[in-house]
Amino acid sequence: MLLYLRLLKESLSFALNALRNNKLRTLLSLLGVTIGIFSIIAVLAAVDSMDKKIKEDLSDMDLNTVYLIRFSFGPSEVPRWKREQFPDVTYDEYEYIRRSVNHVDKMSFNVFTRNENIKYDDKTVNSIQVTPCTNELIDIEPIKVETGRFFNESESNSGTPVIVIGSEVASSLFGNKNPLGKKVRLYGQKLTVIGVLKKQGQATFGQSNDVSVFFPVNFLRRMYGDNNKSLTPAILIKPEKGVDMEEFKAELAQKLRAYRSLKPGEINNFFINVLSGFTDFIDNIVGQMNKIGWGISLFSLLVGGFGIANIMFVSVKERTNLIGIQKALGAKNKFILFQFLFEAIILSLIGGIVGMLLVWLCAVGLSAALDFEFVLSSQNLLIGSGLASFIGLISGILPAISAAKLDPVEAIRTGL
Repeated sequence: MLLYLRLLKESLSFALNALRNNKLRTLLSLLGVTIGIFSIIAVLAAVDSMDKKIKEDLSDMDLNTVYLIRFSFGPSEVPRWKREQFPDVTYDEYEYIRRSVNHVDKMSFNVFTRNENIKYDDKTVNSIQVTPCTNELIDIEPIKVETGRFFNESESNSGTPVIVIGSEVASSLFGNKNPLGKKVRLYGQKLTVIGVLKKQGQATFGQSNDVSVFFPVNFLRRMYGDNNKSLTPAILIKPEKGVDMEEFKAELAQKLRAYRSLKPGEINNFFINVLSGFTDFIDNIVGQMNKIGWGISLFSLLVGGFGIANIMFVSVKERTNLIGIQKALGAKNKFILFQFLFEAIILSLIGGIVGMLLVWLCAVGLSAALDFEFVLSSQNLLIGSGLASFIGLISGILPAISAAKLDPVEAIRTGL
């Protein structure tokens, strides 16, 4: 054990001497490892951060939540031209499903539409996300009201002109004033602010609730009706806990098919999107992104490996005389072999550490600039260290073997 510790110490000394004596050559050789480790760890950190954010955003939602809409959230076997002919779900279908489908806990009718501008006196906030919905949406999606309240069932059914606004919308329109009870203008109509949402931060999908507003869907239906092409309705359904999802989806499909008078053999002209299926789809995308990142980064590591191998061959050449003297004094081949292997690994680790340090600096800077937390986990650091060590080991094998096989007499003579 003491022998290997001494080997490590000497190898570290040789590696640091190589850095000091041949700064430019060594730095250029390590650059490939640095870029390779930086690329891999940056991709892993970005993907892990996105995955963490997705799970945080969905943590307050039931993964069995159903989105009944004419679009599919994932790949579909139905041709695109046929999907484009599917009718929108309607408010009447929402009420029918609410009455007739069993095991429904909460249910909301939403409308997806384009962004709008909202005004208060002479102040305007542009391109906010508007969400016309029924009152039960707050029990389905992770919407948290900080001050005031969400609209109730009576206001939802009657289409009362009330509105709940995001924290950034409130700050932009009212500053330090209390927004509750104030009237804002949207769609040319006045709506009374009854609630302000808790700050959410950067959203993974679409816009954050901080720049969103929520109001009764019947308020919008009263203005535009149900056949406006700029509106895309959806029915959100939260089943009761413990329900068999396959049976629930089958009953839901059967009821809606009957309501739409679809004949046996005709395909469903709607999609039942379950949130858990959407998360599986996202996990698949995350996995593909990881594979692509690894593939691209491995090329950089390959270049870095050649750089380490090159500097080790040069190191063997420069220290041929020293190797001969060590062998003449009784140093065994494995001592010389391990000495150069350790040196290659240490050099590669130095390049890897620099790469990981750069990732950490980028993560800190981007987290501060984008209001999005980039995660650099200990697992990723271990992966980076392990890869750097592996590249050093592979790159140092041939130079180490060539050094171990040197004849001591010839090595000393070459040095002279």
